Amino acid sequence: MPMDVEFSDSNQAFLNSPEFQTVKAFIHEHLLTRIEELGAEFGRWSRATISQFVSLECESLVRLHRVPINAQETQLVADALTKEFAGFGPLEDLLEDPAVEDILINGSDQIYVSRNGVLQQEKIHFSDNDHLMRIVRRILAPIGRRLDESNPMVDARLSNGGRINVIIEPLVINGPAVSIRKFRKDPLTPEDLLKLGTFDLAMGQLLELAVRARCNILISGGTSSGKTSMLNALANFIPPVERVVTIEDTAELALNHPHVVRLESRPGGYDGTGAVAIRDLMRNSLRMRPDRIVVGEVRGGEVIEMLQAMNTGHDGSMGTIHASSPRECLYRLEMLAGFAGYQGSEVSLRRQIANAIDFIIQIGRLPNGTRRIISISEITGLNDNVVAMQELFRHEMQLGPDGQERDRWVSLGIHPHSPKIARLRQALHRQQVAGMTREGNGHV
Repeated sequence: MPMDVEFSDSNQAFLNSPEFQTVKAFIHEHLLTRIEELGAEFGRWSRATISQFVSLECESLVRLHRVPINAQETQLVADALTKEFAGFGPLEDLLEDPAVEDILINGSDQIYVSRNGVLQQEKIHFSDNDHLMRIVRRILAPIGRRLDESNPMVDARLSNGGRINVIIEPLVINGPAVSIRKFRKDPLTPEDLLKLGTFDLAMGQLLELAVRARCNILISGGTSSGKTSMLNALANFIPPVERVVTIEDTAELALNHPHVVRLESRPGGYDGTGAVAIRDLMRNSLRMRPDRIVVGEVRGGEVIEMLQAMNTGHDGSMGTIHASSPRECLYRLEMLAGFAGYQGSEVSLRRQIANAIDFIIQIGRLPNGTRRIISISEITGLNDNVVAMQELFRHEMQLGPDGQERDRWVSLGIHPHSPKIARLRQALHRQQVAGMTREGNGHV
């Protein structure tokens, strides 16, 4: 029977040794022969049955051929081979580790992992590129995506909500390049982000007010800066009576909301037909009676439909965009609209942007791996044909008494000018006064 193996330095040294790879390859060849003899019966076995079968075969082969490894090392080999036949080989432990955010594979012998925003190389590796491709195809099999020389790139959503991107030869030189993005099973809430130090209490109160007031918000930042996590968190402030439609290239959002319609774009078939772009989904979503539209990432022609929707009654919509600053975010919106064939003048486009967007949240990943809101800026209108904005909060690092750098957010003392927030504040004030009046009259 398989037994749990306690990990120690000696076990890790054995797993990283050439001896482990030699023994594993030898027993692997033997097991392939045994599985071929079993035929279709093996395919019906559960993982527990496969694990027991592999353990018994390993123990038998080690004794028969007098392989110089002890019982614990034999079980390590059996565990690794069980993962080969019933799981995802060297990637299995990483895929199950909740602390792992990204898995980046550069050929068979380089695996990098991101934990808490910090990228480090792992000691594990694949036997060769063929071994890597077997595991990749096993991951892609349930998705039904094709990966070969005629279709050497795949970007797909995994069944567990993660995302995988694979590119193979001839487009990559040093073996298959695989990027796996994992997402938390329980998305971070605003309270979680506050505890993690992503923003402070005053900023959190502003963000809640902006979402409840149905302000249109763009979250801007670089790759792996926490844009999706922030968007998930902000959705917690959307009233449960509203209908939310999310639109994404690869579905990543997991909004904590009772009424969400999730739309996902579709790549073309083998002959290039049947593609459905985010822009098509954006147009269709306007006919689905959404209270709010959430775009996972704005990066194409859908920017025109999004701006029009925000300007024509779909207040409270949100999205993310790749940009290094709030001003660069505005430039990128203009550039994307131009690429999409916007026919109006530059001034007309900027007027649309100024009327559509209320707030830009700039988020970034610091050198130590932590994610922080770098700034919150409000769009205030169009001045001299330039979109005007004011920064409400700015992130700074300061040295503490112990000489360590600490986060500090500077409030510039400016209140939001958005009439939406003013109306919400007035409504909340009226509710508060009405409540005090009822209490004064003896009503509960």
